[in-house]
Amino acid sequence: MTSPGTELEPAVLSMRGIHKSFGDVEVLRGIDLDVRRHEVVALIGASGSGKSTLLRTANLLETIDDGQVFLSGTDISDPRVKLDAVRARIGVVFQHYNLFPHLSVLGNVTLASRTVHRRGKAAAEKHALELLDQIGLADKAREFPDRLSGGQQQRVAIVRAIATDPELLLLDEITSALDPELVGEVLELVRTLAQGGSTIVMATHEMAFARDVAHRVVFLDGGLIVEQGSPEQLLGHPEQERTREFLARFTTPGRTQQLPA
Repeated sequence: MTSPGTELEPAVLSMRGIHKSFGDVEVLRGIDLDVRRHEVVALIGASGSGKSTLLRTANLLETIDDGQVFLSGTDISDPRVKLDAVRARIGVVFQHYNLFPHLSVLGNVTLASRTVHRRGKAAAEKHALELLDQIGLADKAREFPDRLSGGQQQRVAIVRAIATDPELLLLDEITSALDPELVGEVLELVRTLAQGGSTIVMATHEMAFARDVAHRVVFLDGGLIVEQGSPEQLLGHPEQERTREFLARFTTPGRTQQLPA
């Protein structure tokens, strides 16, 4: 997927010299990354490469040890920043849906709109029902999460994340916990969001999806960005030996396979 004009858009997310350790383990070792408005960036790499931690530091769910994170030009890593206000501008979806079991689908989708953005109940529910209708789940609005399939729950989680019109959407291995037959319906929703101009950073093991939907693919290894480029370049003609070694485990001649969860 090409990205005509994306390089001319302002950066929604900028990460500069990001370091993050857990105990003695340095998980991120100086990450520099810019994500521009309407751009879809796919993060790939083996388990433990730093993909999830990168996303969690971008949303300040994990504090950074060094570096700066900017959201639309504002240094959100400044300790004086109000975290709730920042997180209200970023949508996040994890691999395990994290829907509130005691709330209906409608209650889950409208929660942030009503409590964080102070949107009226009627307006929040109207918007939520429109979004649910777009993904074919309007008839499930009054159901509780345990009555939904995994794919349906994950689509609701994505709708909940976009219901507040966030500047940035972070997706962390959102198909890893799904049965294979449910993966397609979730990825189709992400494809629709990408085509609609959403700014997305997604950690994924779906190579074919990254190739078709992302504007840029970023390969992480050992807490470093080893290589990045267009899907055609990085997945088809990687320049770095480490990237070639990684991709070789999941490809056969003429066909790119998906990575294991």
